[in-house]
Amino acid sequence: MIEINMIDDVINRLASLGYTVIASDSWLLNFLIQKVTDQIKNYCNISELPNRIHSIAVDIVCGQFLYERKANLDTSLSFFNLESAVKQISEGDTSITYAIGDGNSTPEMRLDTLINYLINHGKNELESYRCLKW
Repeated sequence: MIEINMIDDVINRLASLGYTVIASDSWLLNFLIQKVTDQIKNYCNISELPNRIHSIAVDIVCGQFLYERKANLDTSLSFFNLESAVKQISEGDTSITYAIGDGNSTPEMRLDTLINYLINHGKNELESYRCLKW
């Protein structure tokens, strides 16, 4: 069973990162949501995901999804809009800054950094939800 609202949150998070979900992504997204939630539940020895770690699970699913897309389906990176994922625009004096890496990083390097961040950040917060298993 898919966690409530997880699929919508994953789709919206991917959209905020510059990836538009298409119909053929549905199976992989559902698979990864189930996989990540099962991994977290097993690691913490809990039966339901607490609301406080929902966003961590969403980011891990997104990171694994982008990793799968990059590794298995499309090496050209054309499936992902890197410009919207790595730049931040300020309106005041119109300054553009890179959110990931510096301006010397290749698009693939910036994507790898983003994927690594999504998969690994927040995992230390799972420690506080671990229950002892006897």
